[in-house]
Order: sequence, then C-alpha cells, then structure tokens
Amino acid sequence: MHSAVFLIEFGAIILGLGLLGRFAGRFRFSPIPLYLLAGLAFGKGGLLPLGASEEFVAIGAEIGVILLLLMLGLEYTASDLVSNLKTQYPAGLVDFALNALPGAAAALLLGWGPVAAVVLAGVTWISSSGVIAKVLGDLGRLGNRETPVILSILVLEDLAMAVYLPIITALLAGVGLAAGSATLAIALGVAGAVLFVAVRYGRLISRFVSSDDPEKLLLVVLGLTLLVAGVAQQLQVSAAVGAFLVGIALSGEVAEGAHALLSPLRDLFAAVFFVFFGLHTDPSSIPPVILPALALAVVTALTKVATGYWAARRAGIGVKGRWRAGGTLVARGEFSIVIAGLAVSAGVQPQMGPFATAYVLILVVVGPLTARFTEPVAAAVTRWRGGGGERPGTDASPTARKSPVALEDPIAPGDPIALEDPSAAPAAYDTPYDGLAPRGEPSRTD
Repeated sequence: MHSAVFLIEFGAIILGLGLLGRFAGRFRFSPIPLYLLAGLAFGKGGLLPLGASEEFVAIGAEIGVILLLLMLGLEYTASDLVSNLKTQYPAGLVDFALNALPGAAAALLLGWGPVAAVVLAGVTWISSSGVIAKVLGDLGRLGNRETPVILSILVLEDLAMAVYLPIITALLAGVGLAAGSATLAIALGVAGAVLFVAVRYGRLISRFVSSDDPEKLLLVVLGLTLLVAGVAQQLQVSAAVGAFLVGIALSGEVAEGAHALLSPLRDLFAAVFFVFFGLHTDPSSIPPVILPALALAVVTALTKVATGYWAARRAGIGVKGRWRAGGTLVARGEFSIVIAGLAVSAGVQPQMGPFATAYVLILVVVGPLTARFTEPVAAAVTRWRGGGGERPGTDASPTARKSPVALEDPIAPGDPIALEDPSAAPAAYDTPYDGLAPRGEPSRTD
C-alpha cells in the first residue's frame, strides 16, 4: 500500500512539474518560481501535504544540486577556472562586503547577538548556484560573455563556504579554538587537493572516464560525481564544490558526451530540488517575519545587482551584459537554508528559521525574474531619463558601432575573457559582441 501511495504521489509531482514547465515555456519565463510555489502548496502546512514520497524527494533534491553544478563545470576547462579566479578575486571581496555585512547588521538590529549575526551574514552573502545554473540554461545564456564572470563569483562563494562552514559550525557548537582550527584546516586541504587534481590531472581523468558506449560513460561520470561530492561533504567541503570540480576536470569529447547524456537527468532532479525546497516550508511561519525579511531582501537584491555590475564592468563587459550579470546573481537558495538550519538546530535563535525561509523564498522567486528583466528595465529607464540609452541591438558606447567588440574598459591581452582572435567576432557592427562561448558553444550577441 505504501509503495502504491509513493508511486501516486511521486508520479503526480513529476506530471505537475511537466505541466508547470510547459506553462512557463509558453510565456517564456523560468519555471523555477512555479516549482517553488507548488512545493509550498503541497508541503507542511500547505493545501495537501505529501508524506510517502518525502524521503525520496529529499534525496532527489540533493542529486539535483549536484548535477546542476556538474553541468556548470562541464562548460569550462580547468585553465578557464584558474584564470578567472585569478582575475575575479577582487569581485569576491566586493561580493562579501556588499552582501554579507547587511545580513550581519540586520541580525544585530533585531537583537539576535553576534553568533546569529555571523549566521545571517552567510545567509545573505551566498547566491544560489542551483537556481542560477538553471536560470542560465533556461535563458540560453551559457555562452554569453558575462557568464564566466557570474560563474567566477559563484565558485568563489562556494570555495569560501569551505572556510565559512567549519567556522560557523565551531561557533554554534561552542568548541575551542584548536578543534575549530583543525576542522578548518581539513576543509581547506580537501578543497585545495581536489582543485589541484582537477587542474593538473584533468586529461588523465578524462581518458580514464572516456568510453564509446553511452551507457558506460553515463554510469562512470555519474558515479564519480556522486562519490566525489559525498566525500567532499563528509570532509566539511561543499558537495556542490566537489561536483563542480569533477566537471572542470573532464574535457574534450568526454565533457561533450557527458553533457548530452546528463542533461535530461539534470532537468528532472533540478525540478525536484526546487519542489523539495517548498515542501519543507510551513506557510504559517512566514507572516510574523515577512516585513523584515522583505526589507532585507530588497537591500541585498540591490547589492547583488551592484556586485554583478561592478564585476562585469571590471572584466570589460558591455553595459547590457553588466546588468544581466547583476540581475542573475540575486537568487539565494540551498546554501542559505543549510546555514540557517545549522543555527536552528543549535538553538541559537528560534526566529532564524522562518526568517531565512521567508527571505530565501522571496529572492528565489524574484531571482529568475531579475535575471530576465533587469537589463531591459535598466535600458528603458535610461532611455526615459534621456541619458542617451541604447536602442535595441546597440550599445550605449559610440564604439559599439565601430568595432565588433563593444567594451567600455580595455581588456588586457592576457585576460582569459579577451578574444584571442578578434576577426572571429560577428560581422554585424550594429550589434555589440557580448558573448564568449565556453568549450565551443555558440555565442550569443545580445
């Protein structure tokens, strides 16, 4: 009987997700907000709570995040990662200053104390890699020129979690300095070792994984990814970081073949992840904290847009790409909930759970919308103010109509984002070149 109920519930979930996805596709927007609202409606305290399939959905959600990050890693090589991290680390510092400090200040203003301030700083700091990965794919922006900047910031945040999570765990547990330092050293060592192996021995790993049989390739890549993610998480390193670095380590035909085979699985389990997020939110716990959560969401949405805009401008991206980068980074998600969950489990602040849930729900719904509409809204406001804004298909800079690469700031010859062969840019001079495709993917020019 339990098996039959499970099949009915899980089948209804998958069917519902498919119908919601078709509805979103018809109106050309990301289905993520619909997935989340569906989970909210059928979760704890919702219209029709589901019970039999909850455990399976939880496991599926974890796999969904891992596959999203693996697929992001497959888009780029290890050398791309190292080069972008070297050039984008100032953006990581700006990201921390603009987005972590408002969270800490909000906790202190609410009278929650210094430990809660450190926790809420992490909640507001980290963007959702899972949501953003899905949005980039839904909007067809994986080949855009600003995408490496976005991914660099996300990777810096994920790697920073290897430092932050051991620290916050030690603070919440009240352990001594020695124990906390040991945990931090292990986490940093594991993250560094995985990155070193990915960069140094990526080709050997690709040859080991390579197979002409799609079935064997799928099993080996999926098994390796889950294994590395599990080991990384067991050693206090994010499973998302482990999965991303596995994708980075694979290259060439192996990466292309794995991408084609894993795309359907990613789409399935990613949808399950977003539903799971909503399932574990009790709607009745949200109203008492909705106003302060909404205020903090507005502030940190603006600071994330500023972070993306600044980082893209520093990398020499055109104005439209800067706004797209800022709008894409707004969503918070899985890491924020994990961080808040640690504090709730430790009994630091009872209101932390509902507050973080309301905050994340707001931004996880708004995030895909800001990713889609920030750039056109900014362009419309610029034109309305009479500031010489760009007409459709042009860049605000006069050089956009003279050169196939429309840049407000020059790019150094060694910059990993710079074009190695300017002659390869599109010939349509009225449209600024704003795309650089990873691993041979067609570039977008808008």
